[in-house]
Amino acid sequence: MTDFSPLFTPFQLGKFTLPNRFIFPPMGLEVCEGGVPSDEAAEYYARRAEGGASLVITEGVYIDHPSSGDNPLLGRFHGQDAFDGWRNVATKVHARGGICVPELWHVGLIFSGPDALAGKDVAFRPELGQVSPSGFIAPGTQVCDGMTHGQIDEVIAAYARGTAKAVELGFDGIELHGAHGYVIDQFLWKELNHRTDRYGGSARARGQFAAEVVKACRAELEPGMPLIVRTSFWKMVDFNARLADTPQELEELFAPMVEAGVDLFDCSQRRFWEPAFENEGDMNLAGWVKKVTGVPSCTIGSIGLDSDFFTNLADGKQSEIETSRLDDLMRRFNRGDFDFVAVGRAMIAEPDWPKLVQAGRLDQLKPFSPSLMADPLVAHIHE
Repeated sequence: MTDFSPLFTPFQLGKFTLPNRFIFPPMGLEVCEGGVPSDEAAEYYARRAEGGASLVITEGVYIDHPSSGDNPLLGRFHGQDAFDGWRNVATKVHARGGICVPELWHVGLIFSGPDALAGKDVAFRPELGQVSPSGFIAPGTQVCDGMTHGQIDEVIAAYARGTAKAVELGFDGIELHGAHGYVIDQFLWKELNHRTDRYGGSARARGQFAAEVVKACRAELEPGMPLIVRTSFWKMVDFNARLADTPQELEELFAPMVEAGVDLFDCSQRRFWEPAFENEGDMNLAGWVKKVTGVPSCTIGSIGLDSDFFTNLADGKQSEIETSRLDDLMRRFNRGDFDFVAVGRAMIAEPDWPKLVQAGRLDQLKPFSPSLMADPLVAHIHE
C-alpha cells in the first residue's frame, strides 16, 4: 500500500506551522446570495478544516473595484454585509483547527456570470467598465483599449484594500487569483498583453503588474502572514494556453513576483499528472514553478478522481475514485516537486478525505457527482 505519511508532516508557511500538506482550494460555488456568504457557507468551509485541510482558501471574492466582477452568486469583498459573512467564515474555520485565507479576485475582461465556470458567457461587458492590459478578451480579439497607468494604479489599490480588510476580518493571509485568464493573468499571458510600456514586452515586464500587486498587498499584511498566488497555464478562453514556452521563460516571468514577496504558488492544472513542458521530463506546473523560483508550491488537478473538472461538468457524469494515480502523486511529492496538495472536488464529495487517506481507508472515499455543485453546502456538512 502507498505510504502517505509524508503528506502528514508539518510545514512552516509564514508564521504558521501547518500540521499536514493538504489544502482545500478555492471553488466557485455560486452560493453567496448577493455576494454574502451565509452561515451554511461558513460551516461548509469549516467542515473541510475539520476533515483535515490545514489551510482553507475561500472561493474567489470580488475586490472593491467597479469591474472586478458582477455574478451575484459569487462572493464579494466589499460592503459591511459581506464583511460580516466573511468574518464568520474565518471564525468558523479557526474553531475547527484550520487557517483560512480569502482568494482576492478581479476578472478583468472575462465575464464571470452564470455558466462561466462551464466555459460560457465570456462576452465583453462594456457597461461594467471592464479593464485589461491591452483590451484583448481572447487571443486575436480586441474589444476595448488597454488600461491607462491610472487605471492600473486603481486596481492595485483595490487589491491592497482587500488585503487590509482580510487582516481586519481575522483571516490569516491572502491568495491572489492570478490564474485562468483573469486580470493578473491577462498581464502575464503574452497572447493578451501587447503593451509596450514597463508592463509588457519581455517575460519579466509581463510579470511587473503581478509583482506590484504582490508588493502592495504584502505591505498590508502583518509579519508572517502568508501571501499566496494562484497561477495556471490554462485559461477560461483557452484550455491549451501557455504562460511560457520554456522553463527559462517561466523563471523570468515569475521573478518579479518572487522578489515582491510570494510565500506559496498555488499551481492550477486540470490534471496534475501532465507535464508542463514538452521534452523537459515529466514535472508538472507546480514542480517547474518550485524549481525555477525556489518558492514552495502546491499542486492541484483531479486528485483522487478519474476525470477533470470541466469534463466532469460537461458530460454530467460523476468522477469515479482513481486511487492508482495517488502512487504517482506520492512519487512526485517525495521527489520534492511540490510541498502541498490541494483537493477540491474530492473533498466536496468527502470532507474527511485527508483523514481517510491517513487512516488507509481509501475504500471509503466517495466519487464526485456534478449534482453536488447544485447544492454543495448541504453535502456532508451535518453528518
